[in-house]
Amino acid sequence: MIKLHHLNKSRSKRIIWLLEELSVEYQVVPYQRDSKTRRAPDSLKAINPLGKSPVIQDGELVLSESGAIVDYLVSRYGTKSLAPAIHTPDHARYIQWLHFAEGTAAYPLITRYLLGVDDNLSCFLGGFAREQMKEVLTFVNNELVNKDYLIEGQFTGADVLNSFVFEKISEAGGLSKFPNIVSYLQRILRRPAALKAELLEREFDQEES
Repeated sequence: MIKLHHLNKSRSKRIIWLLEELSVEYQVVPYQRDSKTRRAPDSLKAINPLGKSPVIQDGELVLSESGAIVDYLVSRYGTKSLAPAIHTPDHARYIQWLHFAEGTAAYPLITRYLLGVDDNLSCFLGGFAREQMKEVLTFVNNELVNKDYLIEGQFTGADVLNSFVFEKISEAGGLSKFPNIVSYLQRILRRPAALKAELLEREFDQEES
């Protein structure tokens, strides 16, 4: 059985969603952030010394990093349903979108969040991140013209992985000028597995509160 170490208010909800899409047996081990420091508890460091989530255990394998986890789970359990056929242009684009989520897209989002905590969005880095985010959203919005998913004609693990960035921007009201992303996000978040992950995350986040 796959074991998912899940930290509340983190990106690991996507892995719950993916596991539901894959219909594989799994167990969630929930952890709660410190209400003041927002840091993970020391108990998570017993699994990942960096205290980061998500982390999965699959037999003897312990694996962290969201992109690596999605790639591994889809490659092992969902190659026919959640990824294009290997050695095809669509599979290459699928891999590109996996890296896009945790690289190009995540950087301006995380930068602006951290600067916002210190009320310092007016600095040079804040402005740079704002422009980067605008470029990212414009790019994705254009990519989704007449497409239901990032890979035309197929929902994949890349859609699950990229959802976090767009959800967070949507929560802050930042998608008003990007209608294709809005409709895309609504579409994928209506999937039964996504709705199940949302419910489960709420349950896990309350266990130790």
